[in-house]
Amino acid sequence: MNPMDSSLISTIAAIAVLTAGLIVLVATRRRGRKDIADSARAAVTTGAVPVSDSADPDAAATVAASEALGIAMIDAGYSVETVQLALSEVAHTNRLPASDVLVFPNGLMVSAKGEGQRSSGAISSGNGGLLFSQIDEVQRTVDAVRIGILDPASTITRIERIRAMAPLYAWPLRVVGYGFLSSALAVLLGATWIGVALASVLGLLTGGALLVGDRVPRRYTALITVAVAFTVSVVIFALLRAGWGAGILAALIAPLVVLLPGTLLTTATLELATGQMISGAGRLAAGAMQLVLLGAGIVTAAAVVGVPDFDFTENPEALGPFAPWVAVAVFGVGISLHRSAPPRSIGWILFVLYVAYSAQVLADLAVGGVLSAFVGALVVTPVTALVARQPSGPAALVSFTPAFWLLVPGAIGLVGVADLLGGDGAAATSLLTTLSTMVAISLGVLAGSSFSNRMQRPAL
Repeated sequence: MNPMDSSLISTIAAIAVLTAGLIVLVATRRRGRKDIADSARAAVTTGAVPVSDSADPDAAATVAASEALGIAMIDAGYSVETVQLALSEVAHTNRLPASDVLVFPNGLMVSAKGEGQRSSGAISSGNGGLLFSQIDEVQRTVDAVRIGILDPASTITRIERIRAMAPLYAWPLRVVGYGFLSSALAVLLGATWIGVALASVLGLLTGGALLVGDRVPRRYTALITVAVAFTVSVVIFALLRAGWGAGILAALIAPLVVLLPGTLLTTATLELATGQMISGAGRLAAGAMQLVLLGAGIVTAAAVVGVPDFDFTENPEALGPFAPWVAVAVFGVGISLHRSAPPRSIGWILFVLYVAYSAQVLADLAVGGVLSAFVGALVVTPVTALVARQPSGPAALVSFTPAFWLLVPGAIGLVGVADLLGGDGAAATSLLTTLSTMVAISLGVLAGSSFSNRMQRPAL
């Protein structure tokens, strides 16, 4: 198909999707938004004890509850600013308004003060990330604590139950889900049918390895990251040497999508831009190290197999203009299964994904790649907040994370690090593009937040 015809079809499809999305948002708004108090109360009724207005404030209990809730939010992936805001409101609800909170990417310090009482505590993270189903319950708990539905003791019990939650889907289905998201991303990256099939198989292997990695001590995660990158790269490079063609190059990036630290790097940029220097610098260093580990696996595989040079920039678009639109749905279903999203939220996740992809397609035609990331984040941020207000809507972070991965800023950085480790002088250009993309997305999130009511449903 003529490239101009393909671009026209994509443009028309993007306009149609955004129009339909606007209609859906208007229609759902007219039906009424979710009452946060009622939703939180319905979610935490079992064993819930409200904050008593007659009892004296308990600084020690408030500190313990803040520690449990704050660490859960950190593990869920909320930014430092959002955690600080939530815990400050928790202290105010428990009639300890003079409390202080200091949040780090892997821990926090809380000091509760008021009415002659003072209690301080510090706690570190290290429990790993949470699944989408757990993140959604954490958000409901935050809402409940903020408005006084849960007292400190009930809050701690609730968080313990959330951490003990089993995945909603059995491990074989979660592995298959990863295969889906890997194949879908390969389509979006321009793979041929052979490349898509290869990405699906490698996605199954990677998904299984990641589930195994969840059960091993965190000190071994770096080894798993390098091993997965090395294994995927060895297969791709060996097939390249066998003459399979550049159409399979996308299968190198697609299976590694969850390992890419795009979210981490962008959150770091966002926190640095908002004055959270310690947290931002820490996340930036952690994200850069993750890229180095992935790049080391790729470069080592290239040295072993004997592939001295490879080009990630080819985009044959062999599957036609409609394939990416189908791939968005497959990606959404796949990431929902793998990350154990609640069934009621899958439709909303797909909705946000299509809005994000459509906005980026139109922005790419108008302003180019890096600025299209800004537009995508600008559009998606308020949309996820609106979705979170719907009766069946998930927490904003649950629908935002898959949409963010469609932007794939970490993929560009991975290529740059791999080239740099391999001695390619052009790597600086790729890394600069990654930095520009992260800044663009961060500014898009900040701008989008100004259109959203973040005081009740924090998204990031």
